[in-house]
Amino acid sequence: MRLYLLFYWHLLLPVVAVVAQQPVDTSGKELEEIVIRSFEQNRKLSYTSATVKVLTFPAADRTNKTSLVQAFNTLAGVRMEERSPGSYRINIRGSSLRSPFGVRNVKVYWNQIPVTDAGGNTYFNQFAFNNFSSIEITKGPAGSLYGTGTGGLILLNNSDRWQPGAAVEYNGGSYNHHLFLSSVRFGTQENKNELTASFQRTDGYRQQSAMQRTNASWQTEIIRSGRQRIQASVLYTDLYYQTPGALTAAEYKVNPRSARPAAGIFPGAVAAKAAIEQKNFLAGITHSYHISSRLLNTTTLFSTWNQVENAAIRNFERRTEPGLGGRSLFTYKKENPAGTIFQWIAGGEYQLGTFNTQVFQNKNGNPDTLQTNDDIRNQSWFVFTQADWSWQQRWFLSTGVSISKTAVSFQRLNRYPVLLQKRTYRNEWAPRLSLKRRWGNHFSLTTTLARGFSPPTIAELLPSTGIISTGLEAEYGWSKELTATYKRNIRSHGWQLEITAFHFRLKNALVQRRDFSGADSFTNAGDVQQKGVETTVNYWYMPYGSLLEAVQLKADLTLHYFRYGSFQQGTSNFSGNRVPAVPPQTLSLLVDVQLKKGWYSNITWYYSSSLFLNDANSVKTEPFHLAGWRIGWKYTNQSKRKIHLYAGVDNLLNEIYSLGNDINAAAGRFFNAAAERNFYAGISFQIAGKSNPQ
Repeated sequence: MRLYLLFYWHLLLPVVAVVAQQPVDTSGKELEEIVIRSFEQNRKLSYTSATVKVLTFPAADRTNKTSLVQAFNTLAGVRMEERSPGSYRINIRGSSLRSPFGVRNVKVYWNQIPVTDAGGNTYFNQFAFNNFSSIEITKGPAGSLYGTGTGGLILLNNSDRWQPGAAVEYNGGSYNHHLFLSSVRFGTQENKNELTASFQRTDGYRQQSAMQRTNASWQTEIIRSGRQRIQASVLYTDLYYQTPGALTAAEYKVNPRSARPAAGIFPGAVAAKAAIEQKNFLAGITHSYHISSRLLNTTTLFSTWNQVENAAIRNFERRTEPGLGGRSLFTYKKENPAGTIFQWIAGGEYQLGTFNTQVFQNKNGNPDTLQTNDDIRNQSWFVFTQADWSWQQRWFLSTGVSISKTAVSFQRLNRYPVLLQKRTYRNEWAPRLSLKRRWGNHFSLTTTLARGFSPPTIAELLPSTGIISTGLEAEYGWSKELTATYKRNIRSHGWQLEITAFHFRLKNALVQRRDFSGADSFTNAGDVQQKGVETTVNYWYMPYGSLLEAVQLKADLTLHYFRYGSFQQGTSNFSGNRVPAVPPQTLSLLVDVQLKKGWYSNITWYYSSSLFLNDANSVKTEPFHLAGWRIGWKYTNQSKRKIHLYAGVDNLLNEIYSLGNDINAAAGRFFNAAAERNFYAGISFQIAGKSNPQ
């Protein structure tokens, strides 16, 4: 009842602004569509065959900016979890099944540079809020152009809305949270530059959950005549975050803020000083060259370096992970006066990683006796081709295919004789076919058929148990998807409805296990049946000549029916059980209103149904409701200087819930409690130069 009173009370206020997909155009015209880069479409979303969700910088700016968790969770079919500050995982249609922490089975690029390394792991926590201007998310297999993976694709862009100027922001709040963001953009239309820096720290809600992150980036773009363009990006992050560990149901009920206590021979998280120190460096340069008016080559060379020290309850792990690679593609595009557009793409991508992982005994948060010392060499490559055809902005067809190879080898240097263990996953085709039909400007149907292939990551082949598991098989499967979109604009208001139904049958699905110490291991399930419906409804109202400037309502409903097919492990038969870690229903509601004098308010409501925590379906969470509210004021003077003041509250209803549960955990240690009701406030200043749109 509290929730509904809050919701209706907010509707009575003259309050907010900004969509979770696109910013509101307050001119009273139809919302401006964003240009989609996924699958090299480079066109407005209505005129592509891709089904892509877009999260823009202003749309994500509805909360306290400590993470992207709340922004991601406004998108149907997408779920971001936070086990503790700095420890995230991303679930796109169930892909977190194999991610105890971090991001796996989802391919991520930043400014055309692969963030996902050759070993299949993605350090998504290296990014700060000001490292992107838009995020594109594709759900389901995207291997026809982006290699291995069945979970989805994320493209982080930081150069699509460049404008000279500078900005600085401070955000502070509960649990001694402090966040500083700054950026400077300078140059000309032919030579654009941007420098960003951020610093964030918090004591965390739970015991042993403090976090501190320093982040800096530089991007530049140089146009050398009409035929050449050079883009370069550099990102460095220094991150430290404590890991409080999961609790049993009894511990969670008595004190959800506590860290994991000692149990048996294993110390508690505080005594072990459980924490992760992580340094990430990412750099790349992209050269685009128009060989002719119709033929373009784009080549990216990149290098990565990750250093991780993980003081865990079981042991102390030290990883050094340098990598390098390149991606090159040719694009041929032809248009004729009859309205037919043909585009053909062909290219390839290669990555090499030469990692070293050392595992020691953990003595009060420091390395002690060496247990294992492994040199790991992993390389992956794939080649791809794709053809796109559109006719009179009514029919859009895209068909592509890639073939990939992944090879990994391990040498355990502290045991003699030193043996070489290796595994190769090769020659797996990943086709994709997408067809879209538009009827006028209002209605469209899109159907997609795609095959995904995902070999185990290094973190799964060499989990924290220290046992090398080269016997794990790659998971693969076919995804079928149908999307219907209806959009209507009538003068000062309009609405849009999008419904997607999908069926993905995944074979050899990788499933996580956790032992008494919290160490993880993995096994192959027989198959997983993933069926679902995802619905998004947008309504916007932009009246003329009134105090009220804009109103936006948005609802995202996710209905997932994920079950194991045939899955037998030892004497346990899990066939037909629900897949853990995936809530059958989630619902996100946004209500945004903005006044002409700069005052605004954002309200967010998120509901998650209960979900199972183990394959046996014997333990599940309680459903929860999260409400957030933010109010603020923006002012811009004639010299384009802007000031922005805001304040807000998260978890307004003070729910006790766990976000980022440990799946299939031994001894019932499933729960990682999230923060109770908490508050924040912020102030930002911005100086804007003359706009230079691309």
